[in-house]
Amino acid sequence: MTTVQKIKEIEDEMATAQKNKATSYHLGQLKAKLAKLRRELISPSGGGGGGGPGLGFDVARTGVASVGFVGFPSVGKSTLMSKLTGTHSEVSEIDFTTLTTVPGTLKVHGAPIQILDLPGIIEGANDGRGRGRQVHIPVARTCNLIFIVLDVLKPLGDKKIIEGELEGFGIRLNKKPPAILVRKKDKGGIAITNTVPLTNIDQDEIKAVLSEYKLSNVDVTIREPNMTADDLVDVIEGNRFYIPALYVLNKIDAISIEELDLLYKIPYSVPISSREWLNIDELQEKMWDALELVRVYTKPRGQSPDYSAPVVLRRGRCTVDDFCNSIHKEIAKQMKYAVVWGSSAKHARGQKVGLDHVLEDEDVVHIAKK
Repeated sequence: MTTVQKIKEIEDEMATAQKNKATSYHLGQLKAKLAKLRRELISPSGGGGGGGPGLGFDVARTGVASVGFVGFPSVGKSTLMSKLTGTHSEVSEIDFTTLTTVPGTLKVHGAPIQILDLPGIIEGANDGRGRGRQVHIPVARTCNLIFIVLDVLKPLGDKKIIEGELEGFGIRLNKKPPAILVRKKDKGGIAITNTVPLTNIDQDEIKAVLSEYKLSNVDVTIREPNMTADDLVDVIEGNRFYIPALYVLNKIDAISIEELDLLYKIPYSVPISSREWLNIDELQEKMWDALELVRVYTKPRGQSPDYSAPVVLRRGRCTVDDFCNSIHKEIAKQMKYAVVWGSSAKHARGQKVGLDHVLEDEDVVHIAKK
């Protein structure tokens, strides 16, 4: 039996199984088995077929963040990207025209953002069929944001299929890592503690997952409600990627206003038309918000701030120390203090700060050297 057949068999069994106290242990085992089989598909041991993980499709990194475009063939990904970046990607009405990862750069609010047109997802790529695994998955996993481009004329079933494909590759869209702690120990058996009531998983299911991974001495702590067996499996596997996503609903020039109102009800969605260039400004704003970038302007001594070339940092890594290191790693060592103007400063006339001060978007910084 091939891995794909084994996966299908387990999925069929899980679809028909009833969830109750008596079956929870068995279901937990099935979920863990399924995760292990999927891992085999993503990183098969031995050569032959598939060309290795992302072989020949490595992309040189440019810009401060990267956005990957994922979608079925001929949904307008290539048109949108070539208009946004000026990069020519083979465009045609026929399916499957783009075969390699095409990088381009787009400037948003003065920050260069790398745009990657990832070849069309072929249904079943996460089952090892087609070139999908080889082409877009290694690159998609390293993106800071994923645009899932959908055709509004085709049903949103496409959305479900693409989500399923990416999910199968360990990519979790618009989710945070589960608040579950799994700590191995030398002896003492299994200890399960939960600071919240267990609503979607019970002790039997937890034990079943642990036994499937041969974890017999382990502490499990669950800190958030609504955690599931799948979340526990994700934590144990440890090779999951949590990436924000936006659903770009293309070709709105072909639908009515009433239908457009319905599309706005889909979470994380941005309806656009790449051909008629409609609503692209909203798309760029939502991209900016999702990437959580922070622009910081430099102010040389006795001169006006330089607003033409911001230093762009990621939120969560935007201290004065990060700012110094992104210009040159020696600057932090030479710094006596920094003066900051903007929303992170306490006073309008500027505030004297140290290396650990957290900067906000559009702050102005002057570095005073020793």
